[in-house]
Amino acid sequence: MISRYSRPDMVAIWSPETRFRIWFEIEAHACDALAELGVIPKEAARTIWEQGGKAEFNVERIDEIESVTKHDVIAFLTHLAEFVGEDSRFIHQGMTSSDVLDTTFNIQLVRAADILLADLDRVLAALRKRAFEHKDTVRIGRSHGIHAEPTTMGLTFARFYAEMDRNRARLVAARAEVATGAISGAVGTFANIDPRVEEHVCEKLGLKPEPISTQVIPRDRHAIFFATLGVIASSIENVAIEIRHMQRTEVLEAEEFFSPGQKGSSAMPHKRNPVLTENLTGLARLVRMAVTPALEDVALWHERDISHSSVERGIGPDTTIHLDFALNRLASVIEKLVIYPENMLRNLNKFRGLVHSQRVLLALTQAGVSREDAYRLVQRNAMKVWEQGADFLEELLGDPEVTAALSEAEIREKFDLGYHTKHVDTIFRRVFGEA
Repeated sequence: MISRYSRPDMVAIWSPETRFRIWFEIEAHACDALAELGVIPKEAARTIWEQGGKAEFNVERIDEIESVTKHDVIAFLTHLAEFVGEDSRFIHQGMTSSDVLDTTFNIQLVRAADILLADLDRVLAALRKRAFEHKDTVRIGRSHGIHAEPTTMGLTFARFYAEMDRNRARLVAARAEVATGAISGAVGTFANIDPRVEEHVCEKLGLKPEPISTQVIPRDRHAIFFATLGVIASSIENVAIEIRHMQRTEVLEAEEFFSPGQKGSSAMPHKRNPVLTENLTGLARLVRMAVTPALEDVALWHERDISHSSVERGIGPDTTIHLDFALNRLASVIEKLVIYPENMLRNLNKFRGLVHSQRVLLALTQAGVSREDAYRLVQRNAMKVWEQGADFLEELLGDPEVTAALSEAEIREKFDLGYHTKHVDTIFRRVFGEA
């Protein structure tokens, strides 16, 4: 993982030092349980905690041992024995490597999820603040990229808030899904280790015992975890695309904060580019890239194989580190986003009242005109605005078929912007609650 898109707290979760410390804690907690069950001496369990607990595991030494053993867990246990001494023979009693590896991986994912949940809280706070700030800031809504009807900037932020709030709930569920541990031994039968050891280790590490493991923890749990991260990434891109569109020169309804001394182009000094949100679009692709491999990891041979291992060594750190960075970047973009209400109003009025066409259409039908004829009359006048730059209101007032059904006052009333924002408060209560 390159440092450019890394934040230290998330990176630390995936460091070799952290991984080996978790491995030790799993082994030591298992020894405590085995001692209580009378399988190993209690004095040995205490020695393992005392000697291993103060040990500074040497990553290079473990790598050196692994270069011979070709087995990472055995290399670690060999190194741990160098600290513990004779009582090290009681470590890993009845366990298999996956007990350590899978339980550790899930602990790392849970810790990563906790950071990501805090990240989402920051994004939600930023979206909420900007939503209320611009609740009544009118802008044009677009469908297919074309002017549709008026909305507000606050509603734009509110819909992103609702989406991210759903993502938070999804991540809470995904965290719970993956927060299991397994200390069940070879092929998961507990033949050589009591299930109470698993219960003890999981309790100490904040996990639930995996109901049935087959030497590995079932990978459908991990698939839903990474799929959830992929959905969150897509939501990040959804916000980023909107901001990128708003920053286009011919739109310019909002733009990323341009800091003093910042440069937009090596060739063109006038440039102010949406580089942060473009970066977010790219980061979203990297996170989503992990979803398919995670889904493919679900199908393993019989009780286990290691086809999932190389995948998870990559996607575990890569996706969580990228998403952590992306969420914090997104929050910063939203917090500092520069918004131009005057440009929003100017864009809305660019086609001189055309955005009120549906109100006129509905009024004509309510006045007794068939829907087909009403559509024809409104579209006929609307095309003059598109093609000739005419004023929609004036064209309607000059159309005898329209004025035969509606009075001038009735036509003019249909051009009231407030009509389109009358339910904004209702929508806000649905999204944010009564507060």
